[in-house]
Amino acid sequence: MSLTIPRKLIVLGDSGVYGWGDPEEGGWCERLRRHWMGLPAAPVLYPLGVRGDGLERVAARWRQEVSCRGELRRQLPQGVLLSLGLNDSARVGRADGRPQLDADGFLFGLQQLIGQIRPLAPVLVLGLTPVDEQAMPFADVLWYGLEQVRHYEGLLEEACLEADVPFLPLLDSLLADPAWLHWLGPDGLHLNSEGHRQVYERVRHWPALLRWADLQPLQGSTPLV
Repeated sequence: MSLTIPRKLIVLGDSGVYGWGDPEEGGWCERLRRHWMGLPAAPVLYPLGVRGDGLERVAARWRQEVSCRGELRRQLPQGVLLSLGLNDSARVGRADGRPQLDADGFLFGLQQLIGQIRPLAPVLVLGLTPVDEQAMPFADVLWYGLEQVRHYEGLLEEACLEADVPFLPLLDSLLADPAWLHWLGPDGLHLNSEGHRQVYERVRHWPALLRWADLQPLQGSTPLV
């Protein structure tokens, strides 16, 4: 009997991918991993989030992370999901300080990263989550703001449109709910368990991801994007 080898999805990003803030179920990515484990023929998911990572750090580690997770027959994974940009948007020292990575550098670096990954595997990109400006600064030095988050999510979308890569915006969808502030932890930056659940529900119903995974949409569900 031949062994069916499931496709693999590598998720690269920051503390959101790691699941920080969700002691109940480990974050949106871990929730998706467990959900897929319960479905026949669903992909294998590797959540590879590192707290504090921005674009440059992900760009420095992606090749090694991806190349060693083909599992069997020295294959490469069949997909890469990027979830990054929030840390790059933060301003250093004060609310009007310099960003950790300026907008031009972020857009150029993202274009380069997508261009490097695509010859090896399809790429999908996730948008950004809101922050509570009243709770800033984070760690006494980083200032996250909604205007900056919106700008950097726009850069993510721009790069994806240019490269014809699936993109799932999150910011407006989350902000549209009056309860969105209750989905953040005390630091105003990291999602809490309910916040991770909100992102998980959007990601697991994302039509582009379902098509990549060759999974049929749940009966009676309405795609969010």
